[in-house]
Amino acid sequence: MKRVVSLLIFALLLNGCDDGDLIQEDISFEDVAAQNCTTNDIIYKLKDSEALILEVLGFTFPTETISQELDINTSNRVLYRFYNGAVTSSTICETIPPATPIVMDQWTTSGGKIVINTTAIKTTNTTDNSTKITGYNHNITFKNITFVKSNGTQVYETFPFGDYVISATPLPFAFNKTLEQCSSSKQLYDYNSSEALILDIDPALIVNQATPLNTPRTGLISDTKNKLTYRLFSGLLTGAYFCNTTFPATPAVSEEWIAVAGVANESGIVEVTTTTLGTGFKHTVVLKKAKMKKGNSDFILGDNYIYGELLTTN
Repeated sequence: MKRVVSLLIFALLLNGCDDGDLIQEDISFEDVAAQNCTTNDIIYKLKDSEALILEVLGFTFPTETISQELDINTSNRVLYRFYNGAVTSSTICETIPPATPIVMDQWTTSGGKIVINTTAIKTTNTTDNSTKITGYNHNITFKNITFVKSNGTQVYETFPFGDYVISATPLPFAFNKTLEQCSSSKQLYDYNSSEALILDIDPALIVNQATPLNTPRTGLISDTKNKLTYRLFSGLLTGAYFCNTTFPATPAVSEEWIAVAGVANESGIVEVTTTTLGTGFKHTVVLKKAKMKKGNSDFILGDNYIYGELLTTN
């Protein structure tokens, strides 16, 4: 009798523990590279016969350093799938997926947050210490995510999806280094059909008098004096854009980067060397360690960026 009672108690204990919420099954895709479908808003990771799928409808991954949070809902879904064979990108992305492999199990999600931390990927030119942004890394983490399984739920306080990298085309900076100057504002500018580099130069730096050898006129970049602005346009840029009371609305500006304030003897320095040229003067403008910034993203023009040459006459 004692033996029967003991078996009954043991069976009750086993039944009490199997409530469907306590069975933890390990899934990890942290070391797997993220891919994306080109025809929809799906980002996914594949590992043998497993797939971790993130769908964010209508979301555009940013091209700036920023942190964002999205709610997991019907528009922003996370799915885990287990197949009966090796899974490929066509299994995830094709409008009509192949007949095999077959989904054997699928976990959906009922709540949580998608945290996306975006940072710029930069390359450095070791010759002049200039930097270029060549892409953006989106580190994705799920917070307080609840997976709904066939046998219960599985909750993660933090579940790392990993990095999703988007390449970026570096800004052209295809200038001819021949500067022009507005007659009234004295603003300098260099431009081509799609971009402009504008310097609201301190008039005291452009003087029709030769500078002594190795002694250029200098100033610091700031918002009020020697403001440096880079603009990339989505339409055709011509000289008519410049030297107006206000800048025209067209062509539209697609990107604008503004130089950060300079620090004496360290960064953001404007140097002007003036020499005689026939009956006129040539002013060579160099920007030293100028850092351009848009939002929380930035890049450096280099130790000595030759902005260009301005020709003037008395």
